[in-house]
Amino acid sequence: MAISRRALGYLESTKNLTGCALGIGGLALTFTGFAGLYWPLVIAGLYGAGALIVPPERPPAPDFPDPAEQLDTLRADFTTLHAYLASVELPPAAGGRLTELTELLAALLETGWVAEVLAQDPEGVHALARTIRQDIPESVDTFVRTRWWSRLAPGAEPPERHLERQLGVLHAEADALAAELRETESRRQQTHTRYLEERGGVAS
Repeated sequence: MAISRRALGYLESTKNLTGCALGIGGLALTFTGFAGLYWPLVIAGLYGAGALIVPPERPPAPDFPDPAEQLDTLRADFTTLHAYLASVELPPAAGGRLTELTELLAALLETGWVAEVLAQDPEGVHALARTIRQDIPESVDTFVRTRWWSRLAPGAEPPERHLERQLGVLHAEADALAAELRETESRRQQTHTRYLEERGGVAS
């Protein structure tokens, strides 16, 4: 089945069609007497030349969503995460850290020029997606499960300490991403200043 599909694909290819067109030209030469006794070689040669001069067909590249489209999906996932977090009871300290983190993430995902800058950083979009879809849910869910077991073993290290540390790391990562985006805009501004000064002949 795969071989017949491949053969059918070649029959419909530009290479084969071009070779056939030149082969038909060879037949015309044969009928007019120009090919002589070597007409089979002439036809085969013209067909081969036609098939060789045509570049190989290129399969279409996969159409993956661009970072801007990924941000739209990520905003929906962030809304889902928010609903989940609202149903979980956390200690005040951990809850405060989580609020700071989610507010920062919401600012980064805000539609408008902020998202336009973020969309130009695929690695930043990936890091944000990992935080929302994996890191925060795992941290909170692990805390909830560990807290239940800690009630059976009093005296163990409070699970909220690990949660606070995890949220602190995630906030630092999100803050670093915000700093990178801010630096990108700063470099853009500086580049525009140099362009205007060079265009106007003004020394910096």
